[in-house]
Amino acid sequence: MNSVLNITVHHQSELPGLAEPILRLFNNPRIILLYAPMGAGKTTLIKEFCRSLGSIDDFSSPTFSIVNEYQYPNGKIFHFDLYRLKNEEELMDIGIEEYLSSGNYCIFEWPEMVENMIYISYKKIEIEVDKNIRYLRITNK
Repeated sequence: MNSVLNITVHHQSELPGLAEPILRLFNNPRIILLYAPMGAGKTTLIKEFCRSLGSIDDFSSPTFSIVNEYQYPNGKIFHFDLYRLKNEEELMDIGIEEYLSSGNYCIFEWPEMVENMIYISYKKIEIEVDKNIRYLRITNK
């Protein structure tokens, strides 16, 4: 059974404060999929996930590189931006299976193509924006 948590965020500045509680509540999920429109706060939330895990790296969206790697005290965090990928073959070309089975954190922006390739537990975070209010729906899959 999938568990679901709904959170309402009245201003984007509240997003950073959610990262640590989300990680704690869901027992530090290793795979996180973020579904949201442009400007909803995906990268902000991912940056805060990384900080909550103890990373001190510089964070940016990997729009052009597809994946950024960050270090944290217990290993690696892979931050994917799949916006520019056209098909699953391109995912295979970047070695997606190795990333998913690595045991490291894998956090995805624009994850539509990768979701059906995940065969272990993961968290799905959907963000809807309406008049600057963000509605987060977090599902334990």
